[in-house]
Amino acid sequence: MNVKKFQVGYLNTNCYLLEQKGMCIIIDPGDEVYKIEKQIGKNKLLAILVTHHHADHIGALEVLVKKYHIPVYDANTVKEQAYEIGPFSFEVIYTPGHSNDSVTFYFPHYHFMFVGDFIFKGTIGRMDLETGNRKWMQESIEKIKNYPDYIKCYPGHGENTTLGQEKENNYFFLNEIK
Repeated sequence: MNVKKFQVGYLNTNCYLLEQKGMCIIIDPGDEVYKIEKQIGKNKLLAILVTHHHADHIGALEVLVKKYHIPVYDANTVKEQAYEIGPFSFEVIYTPGHSNDSVTFYFPHYHFMFVGDFIFKGTIGRMDLETGNRKWMQESIEKIKNYPDYIKCYPGHGENTTLGQEKENNYFFLNEIK
């Protein structure tokens, strides 16, 4: 599977395109539809995955859904279970804290996950925005610590990391959130 990461919108949100066998899915279409469509190219777009519904992660969502007539996988439409979309298989992990609708999409065969604004390299997402919650964030961190260290994390902003790096170096993984 090929993972393309590119930034969109005024907050430089990481948007991802996963492609395999001439098919693709988009994760967090934050803005700039034309830039996303350029990345889609000749691939058949099968679905959009949304880690949470803050504006900088869904700015192009409505336009893409209307144009391509595709389903959206988000906290409103998924359960904590495994899913298959064409050649793509992933698991949904509820990870509220940054927002009440934060989910992580884990691709176990490839050892990576898309964490949105839940985890950033060396830190975590804000909890002071509407529907953010410190207790939920602590619970989500404890849950994600159960996954292997080698898993690569693709965040909603900034650089990629691994769970191992975060378990060893991230203040919020090492200390209780107060």
